[in-house]
Amino acid sequence: MTKRRLISTGSPFEKVAGYSRAVVQGEWCWVSGTTGYDYAAMQMPESVEAQTRNAMATITKALNDGGFLLADVVRVTYYITDAAMMDVVFPIVGEFFADVRPAATMIVCGLVKPEMKIEIEVTAKRPEKD
Repeated sequence: MTKRRLISTGSPFEKVAGYSRAVVQGEWCWVSGTTGYDYAAMQMPESVEAQTRNAMATITKALNDGGFLLADVVRVTYYITDAAMMDVVFPIVGEFFADVRPAATMIVCGLVKPEMKIEIEVTAKRPEKD
């Protein structure tokens, strides 16, 4: 049986809420919903652009810490609080995923804090060896 590995970003939220930033098991990595929180400054930027970039940086680090690359992402779900943000978010995430082209869904919804404008979760799978 493959051992489960927990990846943490050191966020205080992970311990309080009892979750891991990512879970690695075998060839799979599941990255939790990630908001645009800036953990270095311990604050949430105002713009959806900055929040999107921060979320992607946190996701990239979690994947790398688990031994994965953005190129290994097979599924991504975007949660945004306003449909108008789609036109702003798409080009930014396209910078990260244009060549990867994972299956994707974007959902308009409320998030747990009013300052949160986007949350992103991904699933990655290591490529099969030939």
